[in-house]
Parts: sequence; C-alpha cells; structure tokens
Amino acid sequence: MTLKSIIPQLIASLLLTACGGGGSKLSFHRINVNKEVAIEKGDNAPHCSVDLQMDCLDEKHGETAKILNEAVNQRVFYLENLSMQQAADSFANKYCRDYVSNYAPLYREDKASQEKHAWYEYRYKVSTETIQEVEGIVTYLINIEYYEGGAHGISQQLAMNFNTENGEQLSLHDVLAPGFEQKLNEQLLEALLDKTGAKDINQLHEEGYLYSMDMFASENFILGDDEITFIYNPYEIADYSKGRIELKIDIDELKK
Repeated sequence: MTLKSIIPQLIASLLLTACGGGGSKLSFHRINVNKEVAIEKGDNAPHCSVDLQMDCLDEKHGETAKILNEAVNQRVFYLENLSMQQAADSFANKYCRDYVSNYAPLYREDKASQEKHAWYEYRYKVSTETIQEVEGIVTYLINIEYYEGGAHGISQQLAMNFNTENGEQLSLHDVLAPGFEQKLNEQLLEALLDKTGAKDINQLHEEGYLYSMDMFASENFILGDDEITFIYNPYEIADYSKGRIELKIDIDELKK
C-alpha cells in the first residue's frame, strides 16, 4: 500500500493539490559557500569556519521554485526576499563578522590559557538532500552541525515536505484528518516504547526520555510511501546522550 493509495481516507488535502499533477520530479542544483576567518591576526589564533552546501530548486520551475527556496531560506538562514545564493552568502558573512566582533575581546582575556583556546574554535555546517519517493511531494532534509563553545557541538536535522505543484510546505494538519493529535501521540509513545525496550512511561522517565514533557508529534517528519518518519533532535524528547531519535508510523496504523 502506498501513501497515494490511501489519500481519500487520510490525506484529502493532498488529493486536491500535491498529487493532482504529473509524476515528474523537481530538479535541484547545489550551492556551496565556504568562509573562514581568524579571531585575530597570528599563526595560532582560533578560527570560525562556515560550510554551507544547499540544494536549490532550479529557476525553470518558476513560482514553485521561488516559494520553496524562500521557505528554506527562512528556515535555515532566517532571511527573506533573497535568492538562496544571496541568503547563504549573507548568512556566512554575518556569522563570521559577529564571531570576531563578539568574541575577540573575550579571547584576548583568555589568550594565555591553552585550555580555553578550543572554546573559540567555532564552526557551522549545513548540508541538505532531497527525497522524491512519493508522487507530488518532495522532502527537503537539512542537516545542521555547529560548535559555539561549551562541552559539545550541536547536531540537528530538519525536514520540510513540499507540494511539487506549487511549492507550498505541508504541515501535519495538511496531511492528517482533523482531530488526529491524541491518537497519533499515543501511537508515537508506543513506537518509542518499542524502540527503547521500555515497559512503560515510568521506565522511559528513568532512562532519560520524556522527563519534562509529554509525547508530541514533531513537525520534523518525512512522508514516505508506506510510513511517516518523525524526527526528534537532541533535547526534544530525551537527553543529549540519546542523540537524534526517529520514530516510524506505518500508514496502515494511521488509517483510523
């Protein structure tokens, strides 16, 4: 069974939009931006590096490309009304400029301490990929890794699902029938119990899951033919040591 085959029951809005056109796939090209700056002059000075590798929807797709690329720019760079190349360049330049402006004075105070040298080695990396397995839908995956001092770096994965006909981003409310929240949260909790081998919610708490929050359906999700994959980044439903957690719910389980 495919996602498309159960649209009349589960994904009525996609029946009218995302799956209304042909099966042709969207074409993307890669944008690369690399920038590095030293916190001050000198051979041993710490550096800040930015590495951005972005998939940009080709302009031949017209308004669809404009809408999709703009949504990605806002999600990744918090910038509007720029091409993806312009947004990536602007983000990299500002990140490096802010690094020197904000941290050079602090580094001069800590310069004598070799132990603190590593605190100022900043890095920010973004890489993306696209998945086009379901007709009418493209999933845009964004992987972000950065270190800005502290005990460890941060790693995140963001997923955005788009209607290939018009470039509009799809939320869970576009995909699932009204009133889905409680049932889906129950299914996700069951999936987490199965994944961890925990017997109940109390054991999950003991092992560092859902300690200060209830189970929820993440808006970071991947639409597949036979399942929806929900992505939870570190700290969202568990402590940092658990890393990124993926919970898969079969389409058959979502029919109700």
